[in-house]
Amino acid sequence: MQIGLMVEGQHALNWERWQRFLRAAEDLGFAFVFRSDHFTDAGGPLQDSLECWTSLTYAATATQRIEFGSMVSPVTFRHPAMLARMAAAVDDLSGGRLVFGMGAGWQEREHHMFGVPFYDVPTRHAMLEEALEITERLLRSDTPTSFKGKYFSLDEALMLPRPQRRTPILIGGNGPTKTLPLAARFADEWNAVFVSPDLYRERSALLDRLATERGRDPRSIKRSLMTQIGYMRDENELQRLLNEEQTTLDVLRRDNRIVVGAPPQVIEQLRAFEAAGVQRIMLQWLVVTDIARLEHMAEHVLPHFHG
Repeated sequence: MQIGLMVEGQHALNWERWQRFLRAAEDLGFAFVFRSDHFTDAGGPLQDSLECWTSLTYAATATQRIEFGSMVSPVTFRHPAMLARMAAAVDDLSGGRLVFGMGAGWQEREHHMFGVPFYDVPTRHAMLEEALEITERLLRSDTPTSFKGKYFSLDEALMLPRPQRRTPILIGGNGPTKTLPLAARFADEWNAVFVSPDLYRERSALLDRLATERGRDPRSIKRSLMTQIGYMRDENELQRLLNEEQTTLDVLRRDNRIVVGAPPQVIEQLRAFEAAGVQRIMLQWLVVTDIARLEHMAEHVLPHFHG
């Protein structure tokens, strides 16, 4: 199982911090860095924020090894034809290291703040389905293609130059009736969010069945997970946290949906996700300035998975 990182681009991220974080992730041996595509947090004070695709363009030239991508880009923010063009260009610029995550969008605050229409859930899901159809046609078709939907359309559209490879599309979410059928149809990678190993295994088996019904080989869809990590450098630090919070490790882990502990406990939890079929895990690193703790995890946890 690959171990990588996920940062919230609206959570106090600026150019200095992004540059330092990318350097650290690559130098320390992490496999990838994903970032959210948000304009602001859902609540609380406003913080520094980097626009997602501008920052990914920088990542394409500032790194040489790691994969990177959007986790995930709402189709309400940008027309899907423009998103597809941006994704193909950034993927080519990086030498084929981008993963293109797409989603329906969920945060009302950022839409209203910046004047972006925010629709009801059924509308946003319908928009996502059309956006995925358009994206697949633009990225995969070497001939002009047309599409007429309720929200988006193409008229003999062709992206040139053609992408240098099949830019992978990631669809994130746990929903058995909406998200997983879309993943079975369109995704090169399915990413579950904040679920236990048991639920991950259950949802992954459902995706297998849905993909098979569509005539796809389930093994063609990479399986990943995004979850938060609370990394403690040793047992004493962990115990201080439990005392301060007046809680237990089980409570902090929220029924094994997030990873919390010192290296031995973190490795144990990661092994459980690996056994559930997770091929790569995105660890949400909320304090992007905490490079020292990142270095410690790279030294004491990564060798158990990356060799």
